[in-house]
Amino acid sequence: MTSNGHLPTLMRTGLRLPRSVMMAALAVSMFLIYLDTAMVNLAGLAIREGLGLSAAELTVVVDSYLVAFAGLLLLGGRLADVLGGRKVFLSGMALYVAASAFCALAAGGPMLIAGRIGQGIGAALVMPSALALVLNLYPSPAERTRAMGIWGAVAGLGSLLGVSLGGTLTALLGWQSVFWVPVPLGLISAIVVWSSVPSFPGRPGRFDAVGATTITLGISALALGMVSAAEAGWATPTAVIGLAVGLASLVAFLIAEHRSTHPLVPLGVFRRKPVVTASVVLMLLGATLTSLFFLLPLYQQDVLGMDALTSGLTQIPVAVMIILGSAAAPLLARRVGLPRALHVALVLLLAGFLWLALNPATDGFSVHLLGAFLLIGAGLGLGIVNAFTAAVRDSGEGESGLLSGLVNAAQQLGGALGLAALAAIAIGAAGAHGDIAFTTAFLGGAALIALALALSLALLPARGETRPPRASTGTGNTRDRATSTAPH
Repeated sequence: MTSNGHLPTLMRTGLRLPRSVMMAALAVSMFLIYLDTAMVNLAGLAIREGLGLSAAELTVVVDSYLVAFAGLLLLGGRLADVLGGRKVFLSGMALYVAASAFCALAAGGPMLIAGRIGQGIGAALVMPSALALVLNLYPSPAERTRAMGIWGAVAGLGSLLGVSLGGTLTALLGWQSVFWVPVPLGLISAIVVWSSVPSFPGRPGRFDAVGATTITLGISALALGMVSAAEAGWATPTAVIGLAVGLASLVAFLIAEHRSTHPLVPLGVFRRKPVVTASVVLMLLGATLTSLFFLLPLYQQDVLGMDALTSGLTQIPVAVMIILGSAAAPLLARRVGLPRALHVALVLLLAGFLWLALNPATDGFSVHLLGAFLLIGAGLGLGIVNAFTAAVRDSGEGESGLLSGLVNAAQQLGGALGLAALAAIAIGAAGAHGDIAFTTAFLGGAALIALALALSLALLPARGETRPPRASTGTGNTRDRATSTAPH
């Protein structure tokens, strides 16, 4: 960086613009993905009724996206490192936009599932490459802490508009409209990134096809086994075979990574306690977050008697608190230390889930429900941003794509498996009626958050944490790693 806020001459692919403009261009992609996810969740009941799907089949529609997303995020991060972030970003956004249009035209469950898989693949390329570009634009740990706060706030804003737009569009124009919205927004995002964000050079390397295949197969098989268990029972051949193949594939993935000369995930990264702990916490947060926003609209419409529009509007407090929590996360981490900030977030989130599980099944929105929503939103905003920061703020040269892919994969893997598992438990607890035992699902989410809190307390103790360094007053090219007080 030069003193005027522009990138140095050697990076002048595209327009020479301040970093803040480039950050905004990349944040549009994160906004779009969260916007679309929130809108699809709000349209879930309309999709189920419009295409004649069962509760388990609707779970497959959601999980097909998550499985493709989680399974290919690591490969997306590796591609960003080797080929360059901008090239991978633009390719992924093109696929995401095309798949969104395909979903909007779906005439049945299989066609919609195919489109959702395409969306997941596109998002798996967009998210790690966008985050890798952000980490390249903001190289010092202090800058990255602030950038992650902005990143999380944008995600919360996408969720905020998604829950309001999702209900409104579904009520006025039908569920297909939620898939048309990403088309123009995605095209605008791609044009802005292409014209403004520099093309950071990739690094030489090869792709780990065996690793990508085994991790994708493992996640897919595990999710299929859990969804099959939800529909037909845990002892059915599909469930048993799916779970067995999934576990075997994950073991094969670890073996392949150990032997590969160019692994998808160098196993040495797992010797870094902050990376491992943050990834596990994000996996558990992803499980609860995805399950919550899949089940919550169904709960509000099936149990509380709301329509899609009202359900979306009443979820606005959750999204607002996610934005505020994300914006406050760097400030809280600076004041009390990153580990303690993460602990506070998980306590708030656990309290919110327990409050939600104990909500009386009365008609409409209540103060009781509002209190739970406020705690959940604050906990999610603070927790996700601080967990991401713990994992990526000290990434070295050439590994930003790897770490961003890893932590995003952990969150989405948790979402895919957590949704399948909690939906299986909740549908099974409801008996033969084909409904969902929502209280059971919410208590399951609370249990996952409690586990994340216990792990973070044990593996990221608050003692010994120092404040992040102040931003350098020199040029932005300085890595400042020698003088950084942030723990590695």
